[in-house]
Amino acid sequence: TQSTWGMEITRDKLQSLVRKWHTTIDCHTDAKTTDGYFLRVFCIGFTKRAKNAKKRHAYAKTSQVKSIRKIMHSGLLKEVSTMTCNSLMEKLSAGALGDEICAKASQIYPLDNVTIKKVKVLKKPKIDLAKLLEMHSDTTGTTNLAAGEAVNRPDDYEPPILTSV
Repeated sequence: TQSTWGMEITRDKLQSLVRKWHTTIDCHTDAKTTDGYFLRVFCIGFTKRAKNAKKRHAYAKTSQVKSIRKIMHSGLLKEVSTMTCNSLMEKLSAGALGDEICAKASQIYPLDNVTIKKVKVLKKPKIDLAKLLEMHSDTTGTTNLAAGEAVNRPDDYEPPILTSV
């Protein structure tokens, strides 16, 4: 089993994303994964200038920000609630979830650097002892070794003796 405590992007990465003259859009969602973890996922996105923009800034209207936030919320809720915690962490580390949200929300206003800023574990699932024993034993549910019996290693393997620690 994996013990998940959450994740967070580093402060210097977050500061490298924030820019002047652009709107910052934050969103957070509480969702439960398929394996029972209750997570709070924080997402952050930034507007970018359109290719044919004459103005120096890239500010989105409040109504556009609200609709983008709604798309972020629904996208996060859909993705988190259909995955296990391990597969979600793999997808978040690859950055695929932010790209999906960026593609959907860019129809309202052009977005850049949509990332998952932080994941908090609000509630962990209770440990199922039967499932844990099943993972750490063979198919019959029992181990093949009797208590105190030596484990056979190939070619009488012995670990090397350390001279110092």
